[in-house]
Amino acid sequence: MSHDRPLVVVADETLFDEILRLAAAVGCAAQHAPDLVAARGYWARAPLVLVDEQAVHDGLPRRPGILLVTKGSPLAETWRRAFEAGVEKVVSLPDGEATLIGVLADIAEGPGVPGGCVVGVLGGRGGAGASVLAAASGLVAAEQGEALLIDCDPLGGGVDLLLGAEAYDGLRWPGVLVGSGRISLPTLTKTLPERRYRGGRLPFVSCDRMGQGPTAESVASIVEAGRRAGSVVVCDLPRHLGPQAEAVLRRADLVVLVVPAEVRACAAANRVAETIAEVRDHTRLVVRGPASKGLCPEDVAKAVGLPLLTFMPPEPQLERSLEAGRFEPRSRGPLVTAARLMLSEARSGLCGKASAISRQVDPIERRLAEKDS
Repeated sequence: MSHDRPLVVVADETLFDEILRLAAAVGCAAQHAPDLVAARGYWARAPLVLVDEQAVHDGLPRRPGILLVTKGSPLAETWRRAFEAGVEKVVSLPDGEATLIGVLADIAEGPGVPGGCVVGVLGGRGGAGASVLAAASGLVAAEQGEALLIDCDPLGGGVDLLLGAEAYDGLRWPGVLVGSGRISLPTLTKTLPERRYRGGRLPFVSCDRMGQGPTAESVASIVEAGRRAGSVVVCDLPRHLGPQAEAVLRRADLVVLVVPAEVRACAAANRVAETIAEVRDHTRLVVRGPASKGLCPEDVAKAVGLPLLTFMPPEPQLERSLEAGRFEPRSRGPLVTAARLMLSEARSGLCGKASAISRQVDPIERRLAEKDS
């Protein structure tokens, strides 16, 4: 018997099949014993033990980590015996499915991995370049470690097209069937397309050209799974916020508003900023060039009323590459430079704290970008 699997001591075949179904949903392999006698050799070493009412009435040896799983509410006598045996939790199915999935996912995934964070990116006006920056940030995050890109804009045409990965195998929204419960990121990413960049691998969930986009519950579940797994989760958000985007905003460590350096864009972005006022303390501004004559990044930040993170000059040849189905941001170009700043800000824990210094692209990085062009 494997010692890292939960032990399921359940005689009822219907209940056992239901537990196996929930365990499979989070990639958790279980060890089965039909009764306490068969479970004796593994009882003390299993990380978790799931028992049914019959096992409780047979008399459980005491140990930590025992869960009683029942179909419907247990009898009063079962409650008494479970309490006497030191059962830590009683889970009644089907109402307690989410609870049981969460417990099984903890076993499958192990302790939460530090370093996970969530970044939401949206545009101050249509065509601001938010999707491009979100995609570049996902690729940079994947180059640095574990990352996930989530497309939350069903009217955006699909982030897979932007990545040049529309022909890649894998599920898109709405085919990613995720509910409101706990999910395992490793299990999910096996079903997703994956974009490679400079040695990194970026799994992504893209909207399709047909059908509905994601639900708020599915977005929330995937975002939480990514954070628990220690991934950087980058979310491409629509300007017109719906429940899906709000699910991200509630969980985001950093929200980035991309605004072209234009007067009309400032006016539009000001309205967008009003809609995300609740997350203003950890929202930063990326101003995209070229700048209109006489309009500097600090002017845009003042007009929109948000702290400036960086000014992002135009990426040479970007439009031509995107039209040709190629998305390979230059390692020292404006997109990658801005993406690195965003990821550093999200990880730094400085979001939400007042800062008197607005950061711009480092002059050396700017010169290198100009030299590459």
